Amino acid sequence: MMKKLLATLSIVLVAGFAAVAQNNENPNAAEITFEKEVHDYGTIDKGSDGTYEFVFTNTGKEPLIIKSCKGSCGCTVPKWPNEPIAPGASAVIKVKYDTNRMGQFNKSVTVNSNAKTPVKVIKIKGNVVTPQGANLEKSTSGAPVANP
Repeated sequence: MMKKLLATLSIVLVAGFAAVAQNNENPNAAEITFEKEVHDYGTIDKGSDGTYEFVFTNTGKEPLIIKSCKGSCGCTVPKWPNEPIAPGASAVIKVKYDTNRMGQFNKSVTVNSNAKTPVKVIKIKGNVVTPQGANLEKSTSGAPVANP
């Protein structure tokens, strides 16, 4: 009987602390709002520019600070602003995909900030193909080379 009472009290205390933590959320906190969270390159040529700029706005009431951005692999490299983004201001996170990797891709960048929603994920996808009209011949080493 005593164990049940202690278990019940524990659950009530944990639920109470969780409710208090939620009520302490800052209503004026920064908020990051992206124009779009997924960019589809479609079909792109190998070696083409794989850079895309994700535009976002701080829709909160306090300055937005992006703490970090991390690509899902080494082929996806993000660059983000180091300075705080004022309320109402916009900025970009530049994502560069290595288009020397052939085939379909679906990659993500995890954005960590001081926003109400501290973790956001933006995504890129597409299909990298050999450029049309690229004639490949064997070099003297046996490796394929482009023939203009």
